[in-house]
Amino acid sequence: MELLPSLMSSLRTVDPAVLDQEYSVVRSQTLLLKRDLRLTTGAGALKENIKKNRYKDILPYDQSRVVLSLVTSDSDSDYINASLIKGASADNRYIASQGPLSSTLTDFWRMIWQHDVKVIVMACREIEMGKKKCECYWAPVHQSAVFGPFTVHSQGETHPNEDMVVRTLTVTYQQDSRSVVQYQFLAWPDHDIPYEAAGVLDLLERARNSQRTHTSPLLIHCSAGCGRTGVICALDYIHDLLVTKQITTDFSIMKIVLELRRQRPSAVQTKDQYQFIYTAVACMFERALQSTSQQLYCNTSELKKPEKKTTVTPGSYTKRSSKPTDMNDTYAVVNKARHSQPPPTSPTQSVTAPPRANRTLPSSHHYDNDPSGASAAPVYSSVRPRAKPYSLLSATHTYDSATSPNPRPGEGLLSSHSSGEYQLVPAEQHSPADDDDYEEFSSSVTDMSNFCPPGGIGFNCRIQKPRGPRDPPAEWSRLER
Repeated sequence: MELLPSLMSSLRTVDPAVLDQEYSVVRSQTLLLKRDLRLTTGAGALKENIKKNRYKDILPYDQSRVVLSLVTSDSDSDYINASLIKGASADNRYIASQGPLSSTLTDFWRMIWQHDVKVIVMACREIEMGKKKCECYWAPVHQSAVFGPFTVHSQGETHPNEDMVVRTLTVTYQQDSRSVVQYQFLAWPDHDIPYEAAGVLDLLERARNSQRTHTSPLLIHCSAGCGRTGVICALDYIHDLLVTKQITTDFSIMKIVLELRRQRPSAVQTKDQYQFIYTAVACMFERALQSTSQQLYCNTSELKKPEKKTTVTPGSYTKRSSKPTDMNDTYAVVNKARHSQPPPTSPTQSVTAPPRANRTLPSSHHYDNDPSGASAAPVYSSVRPRAKPYSLLSATHTYDSATSPNPRPGEGLLSSHSSGEYQLVPAEQHSPADDDDYEEFSSSVTDMSNFCPPGGIGFNCRIQKPRGPRDPPAEWSRLER
């Protein structure tokens, strides 16, 4: 992976003139390979086989041609215009074939059955530029078609995008059935290149996912089985080099294309197709780097210590923050007097701020701030503004955690839901719990005694001393037993 960034950069910045020179070398070296290796095309040139070739100048080399050994009738021969191509990690990784003719449909399925082909990649349309480019060798959707002794049934078609058709076929021969998946790429004109590389790379990715661990060769064909077929073989070959970590400093697309041409004549047929390989490989390397980066990021995230989550229960609301509770934060604890109780043992129980100032109130009013639980001189807790107060100009008031110590009929409580937000629920749904509730202020107003949000329900207001000769509310004078 260390070489990919530099290779990707060099592939994208290569001078077009250099590519022209490389392709000229490919053509000249092909002639030398054919002479030096004594590559011949005798079988395809036989009189009985000439009619089986779609193009008279594209004949498979005898040294790498597919030899049909499955005999289904007395008239069967061993010839088909197709070549076996070695892969980066295995022999006979690909079958590069011409599109079948009407007279070679049975031979085409003989080849598929003999080599137990599981995946077919078709890089052409049946008719292009008004000419027949490939005979239909599959059945209509949910129908069957017979090709000699083979019965092909279509299980269905899907269209992942406008440039691709995926067909699931079932082939039956002598009571034995096998599944074959065909990927047809529609956006690749003959003697031309696709408008983008991503579509071809996605096609190959889907084909590899269908192939999985099958050792049978991947069948690739277009019309002649050399130009578009050669590009697809080259791209998948390079992908194998990548995943098996065989990309080295001497990586050369020209050498790979020459190796393909040694096994299939005219593989990668035009200069534009040769240049397209550079573009597609650069895109392939970029995808590999992005995938590696994402995987590294995920692995690093897993090493992080997960934050502790505190369960929010009635009677004990905590701040929605990962930092520990700071005793200097602003709290206003307003509760009834109650009997003394053991110190809290659970970390979720409320924390009472220490007393700071005393005020004179009627002796019947008591607050939990006093350790004795019933002090004659009630105390208020410390009320200090936050370091980063919320703005009071906001149209929506934010309440982190709030509850009324003595809910009256019709008042609501804040309830936590799975979404992490709080909403009002009827007071009848609240089950009485510990009275050590506290309220967390979100305002920076200095005098909180007179502050209450417009239309508020009283959760964010300080309880004031009774004014005048009126009797205090019954809730203030009632003592717990």
